[in-house]
Amino acid sequence: MKSPKVLILSGYGINCEEETALAFELAGGESEIVHINDLIENKNKPQRYQILAIPGGFSYGDDIGSGRAYANKLNNHLKHKLLEFARKDKLIIGICNGFQILTQTGLLPGALTNNTNARYTVRWVDLKINKSPSPWLRGIKSLSLPIAHGEGKFMASADVIETLKRQKQIAGVYYKGDICRYQNLTPNPNGSTLDVAMITSADGKILGTMPHPERAMFFTQLPHWPLLKEKYLRAGKPLPREAQGLKIFKNAVEYFK
Repeated sequence: MKSPKVLILSGYGINCEEETALAFELAGGESEIVHINDLIENKNKPQRYQILAIPGGFSYGDDIGSGRAYANKLNNHLKHKLLEFARKDKLIIGICNGFQILTQTGLLPGALTNNTNARYTVRWVDLKINKSPSPWLRGIKSLSLPIAHGEGKFMASADVIETLKRQKQIAGVYYKGDICRYQNLTPNPNGSTLDVAMITSADGKILGTMPHPERAMFFTQLPHWPLLKEKYLRAGKPLPREAQGLKIFKNAVEYFK
């Protein structure tokens, strides 16, 4: 079967498109980076793809709030086509700024707002993956991924939170895993309600994640890889090449195979 085609959005300050495209390529997909203006000129173009990815970055400099201006452009020009894409048997992922854009377009509920520490925060986090119908997270129980954001605090009304819990849409939460223990870090880096790091649509086909899986594709990207290397060598085991983040992209590609 042909590899699924992946549309990687770019333009106006999104800056993780190359890494995201590489992640899907390594997973077996066929990536194409497309500027948002090219989609506006050819509104039927998204229907040629099986997967839509909105990468991280600082769209429009986050000047009026993270993801808001980019989401306005999508809503004003492509909202019908986005909804049409989402209704079909296709997958969508928004990473960091992309997650913020997904909430601003209404494709995912809730909002991402300023970190409790009022600082742009760059570090690694550990995630516990909840039971979820999402094909993105199939077979994954935990992850260690990096973050880089100033507005990553997930918030929603009490009614929305209850709906998310009932429909198993809270896909990933911050917890004290290996990296947090190794670096003596608090699990939740931004004050998110219920430690939310990832949510999905009700059917699981749309995933929003504040941590960056495309920055955790390789074993040597892990902050404690030298320690892990010694453990593998002393146990007589071969060193892995991949890190856990790549599994998310492999799951998406496998969904169409």
